[in-house]
Amino acid sequence: MDLYYQPAPARTTRPWSKEEDKAFEAALVAFPEQAPDRWARVAAVLPGRTPQDAWEHYQALVADVDLIERGAIHIPTCWDDDDDADDNQPASSDRRAGKPRGEERRRGIPWSEEEHKLFLDGLEKYGRGDWRNISRFAVRTRTPTQVASHAQKYFIRQANAATRDSKRKSIHDITTP
Repeated sequence: MDLYYQPAPARTTRPWSKEEDKAFEAALVAFPEQAPDRWARVAAVLPGRTPQDAWEHYQALVADVDLIERGAIHIPTCWDDDDDADDNQPASSDRRAGKPRGEERRRGIPWSEEEHKLFLDGLEKYGRGDWRNISRFAVRTRTPTQVASHAQKYFIRQANAATRDSKRKSIHDITTP
């Protein structure tokens, strides 16, 4: 039996960066399931990662896909491209034209103070720019795109702190988790 397929003892590994995820995905394509020593080859293109790390990351992705396919995970409506499609047009129609005049765009749900504090914890732990891990491990109620948008507003608000006295209060004024 191949050693890479045995469950590892409990250990903590650092989160995967966006660059590592992209390299990992490319390696999965380059080394299909039938490739000999697949996980050693995948790990070879990921500096600092072991074949065990690669295999565990793959198993986590497979488990995530399985949960999504079984409907065990609620997919936020902002990911559903078909729910606001016009009944007369196919869902794959070009969306660059926008909605017809007179229809208001759907506004998002404001961030709660608790979500913002979780965001600050995640920002401290995973760093600026790692919206995927902040979304996945810190603010689990928001997508990476929503986290990135919130961060953009937060950093703009912090940069303009000198003029804050004339502005109304905002959740972005909270700076400690």
